[in-house]
Amino acid sequence: MSGVEKELRKLPGVDRLLHHPALEPLRAEHGARAVADAIRALLDQWRARVRAGESTPPPEAWPELVAQHLARHGRPLLRPAINATGVIVHTNLGRAPLSPQALDAVAQVARGYSNLEYDLESGTRGSRHVHAQTLLRELTGAEDALVVNNNAAAVYLVLAGLCQGREVIISRGQLVEIGGGFRIPDVLRQSGARLVEVGTTNRTHLRDYTAAIGPETAAIMRVHASNFRQIGFVIAPALEELVALARQASPPSGERILVIDDLGSGTLIDTRDFGLAPEPTVQESLAAGADLVTFSGDKLLGGPQAGIVLGRTPLIERLRRHPMARALRVDKMTLAALEATLQAYRRGRALEEIPVWRMIAASPQELRRRAARWRRWLARHQIAAVLLPGESAVGGGSLPGETLPTTLLALESPEPEALAARLRQADPPVIARIRQDRLLLDPRTVLPEQERDLLAQLRRVCTDSP
Repeated sequence: MSGVEKELRKLPGVDRLLHHPALEPLRAEHGARAVADAIRALLDQWRARVRAGESTPPPEAWPELVAQHLARHGRPLLRPAINATGVIVHTNLGRAPLSPQALDAVAQVARGYSNLEYDLESGTRGSRHVHAQTLLRELTGAEDALVVNNNAAAVYLVLAGLCQGREVIISRGQLVEIGGGFRIPDVLRQSGARLVEVGTTNRTHLRDYTAAIGPETAAIMRVHASNFRQIGFVIAPALEELVALARQASPPSGERILVIDDLGSGTLIDTRDFGLAPEPTVQESLAAGADLVTFSGDKLLGGPQAGIVLGRTPLIERLRRHPMARALRVDKMTLAALEATLQAYRRGRALEEIPVWRMIAASPQELRRRAARWRRWLARHQIAAVLLPGESAVGGGSLPGETLPTTLLALESPEPEALAARLRQADPPVIARIRQDRLLLDPRTVLPEQERDLLAQLRRVCTDSP
C-alpha cells in the first residue's frame, strides 16, 4: 500500500464525523443535511490535497475544519462591504448607500403590513403610485410623477407608452451606451418607436432637428451623456430651443410633439456648489419646458434603485395605465426608502442625512483628520502608513472626469495585489485601490460606522501574514 493510500484511509467517514459530539451545535444551527454536505465537500478537498502530497489532518482538527467550512460557504452571497475606493456612487458596490432614515422606513413597512395599495380615508383599494408622488411634485415643480424600478425602465415605458410606432428624433452624439451594454438605440427598437438620428457625433444644430420633423414625429429626445464628456468642436441646442421647436412644429390639432429629457443620474442639488461641473438638475429641465423628465433614484438623488418619470399629468396618467407599468413597478420597501430620502430634501437636510451628498460635501480638512486618525491607530499597532493627497470620484455615470480633493491612507507592500485580495476576503470585505505599489484607502467613501471594522481588518491582514 502506497503512502498516499495510507493517508487517504485516515480520512474520517461522513457518518462518523456527522455525529461527532463537537458538531452537535452545528447540526442544531444548520441542520444535519447541510452539515453532511459540508463534510462531503471538505473530504473531497482533502482527498485532492492528500494526492498532491499533503498529510491528513489529525482527528481532533476535523470539527473545527467543518465549522470553518460552514462559516465560509454559509455566508450570503450578497453582503455588506466597505467602500474605501473613493468612488462615491460605485455601481459595482450597490451605488448609493441609504440614509438611516430610509433604512428605518424600510424596516417599518417590511416587518408587517402597510397601506401600500389601501386608501386609509375611504377604506377601499388604493394605488401604490401615490406614495412619493406628492413629495416629487413639491420638490421639483412637476405636475405629476411615476416611479418604476430603474431609469432604463422609465425610458422604456415612456417610449413604449407614448411613442410606439412613431418616430423619435435624437442627436447622434447622444446615442450612448452605459454600463452593462445598455444602449439607447436598442431601447428605442424594443419599445416599438422608430429612431431618427440627426447631426453628427460632435455637432448637432437646431436646423438638423427642424429638417427631421415630419408627420410621424412623436418626440424629440435629449439623452444626457452622463458617463462621458465631449470637448472641443462640439455644439448642441439647449433644451429650451428644442422645446420651442417642438411647440412650433406641433400640428394645430392632435397630439403635440413631445420633448423627453433623459437625465440619467438626475440631481435636485446644484453640483457647482461643491466645485464640480454643472450637472443639469431635474428642476431646470422641467422649468425649460420638457414634457417628461426621467432619472435614477439611486445615483445623485441618493436613494434606492428606482426610475422616476416627471411631467404633465395627462402623459403620466397614460403611462400608469400602460400594461408594462405593472411589470416595471416598485415594491413597498423601495417606495418607503424613496419617500424617506425625499423627506430629507424637503427638510433641507440632504447634505447632512443622505450619504452620497454628505460624502460630496465633506471638506478636505475633515477628510485629512479622518485619514490622520487612521494612521495614528495603525501606528499604535506597529503598522506603517503615510498620508497622500488624492482625488475622489463621484462615479455611477455622473459627472465624468470630475474629482474632489481628498487625503489617502497609503500602505506600502511588496505584494499590494495580495494585500488587496486578503482585504476582499475579510468579513466585511474591504475594497481599496492600488497605485504605484501602494494600497490606497479613501476616507470619503468609508461610512463613519464602518471605521472600526476597517481598522480591525487592516490590522489583521497587515500583522497576520499568510
